Amino acid sequence: MIREGFSQELEELFQDILYMGGLVKKSIQKAVHSLKNQDLEAAREVIEKDDIIDDLELKIEEKCMSLIARQQPMARDLRRIGTALKIITDLERIADHSCNIARITLAIADEPHIKPLIDIPRMGQRAVDMLKKALEAFINEDVDLAYQVCNMDDEVDHLHSQIFRELLTYMIEDPRKIKQATHLLFASSYLERIGDYATNLGEWLIFMVTGERKELNK
Repeated sequence: MIREGFSQELEELFQDILYMGGLVKKSIQKAVHSLKNQDLEAAREVIEKDDIIDDLELKIEEKCMSLIARQQPMARDLRRIGTALKIITDLERIADHSCNIARITLAIADEPHIKPLIDIPRMGQRAVDMLKKALEAFINEDVDLAYQVCNMDDEVDHLHSQIFRELLTYMIEDPRKIKQATHLLFASSYLERIGDYATNLGEWLIFMVTGERKELNK
């Protein structure tokens, strides 16, 4: 009976993480939308709602610690709870980077874009795709899907390198564009980091299922 209760609590814990992941995914999408469209209201909403994600992280962390204290899980169950703790930390950090992108929107809102934003939104969509797959892999304990997530990070890194080269050219050719180009470069860097954190999620899932630590983010 105690074991049945533990399984139910663990399922509820995983659902909380999935919900948190959904909020973080929307945060990325809205932050990139705000930057592309200079949407100040969307940018402010991303920043304001970050507190909800922070509070949810604490709530899930407390649940994890309570489960460990009361149920004293062993082996795989302990790995599952430990993985949950790692995943919510990475999700919270992803949300922080979304806020950073939203702040960039506010910082350069009074000037037209130096160029149409194409690759940054592409990076954002790829990062969202990685997060969605990572969460799906976590819920379904799908190791193959976790490896797919890690492989997707190469495209995000490639786009970041491409954006860096392009923005550097803009800065060299016209020093007046240095300020905005630097902000956009930071936005690209935040998305590259989000891809890294999504890769971390895949690595933690592999550990949860197999008990082996894989360093796939290189």
